[in-house]
Amino acid sequence: MFDILQRKIADFKILWLVKEILDSNNKETGKGIPIGNLTSQLFANVYLNELDQFVKRDLKRRYYLRYMDDFLIFGTDKRELWRIKKQIAEFLKTKLDLNLHPKKANVFPTAKGIEFLGYRNFRDYRVLRKSTVKRFARRLKTYQSKIRNGKMEQEKLTLSLQSWLVFAKFADSWHTRARIAKIGGLIP
Repeated sequence: MFDILQRKIADFKILWLVKEILDSNNKETGKGIPIGNLTSQLFANVYLNELDQFVKRDLKRRYYLRYMDDFLIFGTDKRELWRIKKQIAEFLKTKLDLNLHPKKANVFPTAKGIEFLGYRNFRDYRVLRKSTVKRFARRLKTYQSKIRNGKMEQEKLTLSLQSWLVFAKFADSWHTRARIAKIGGLIP
């Protein structure tokens, strides 16, 4: 990570600060980024930009999406996609010392929908993943319990609920949003 940033940043004071942040995470292995630190998302995007460039320039893939460490590549030739997967795995291992997740890195037809960023995406529509809805419903119930016990303010639940409803609005989810809003107390 530091080598990549060093190629782009000339200011020694900034490089010193970046090194301090990176070294604060795991002194034994010298690997990883400090999860929870505000720089983590930036560092992850900078680091995986190397993958983006490889996919676009070397593999010449037009239909490629990435958010943080999740990515999709679309194609019509199954054999070609398996070959690309192998090339990406090799690139990640040799250039970035990363591995593809053994269960999540797959080639499959899009007709079944693609789970990506909390949604199941189809060609013409998008729905929320069931696990996404269940996880948030559990969180709401936990928040409600904390409010009843005086350990949390109602405002936190309301803000969390409003944020989730905006996220859910990007899917075909009218009934689900109404049900969650009712659970959360926005609808009587």
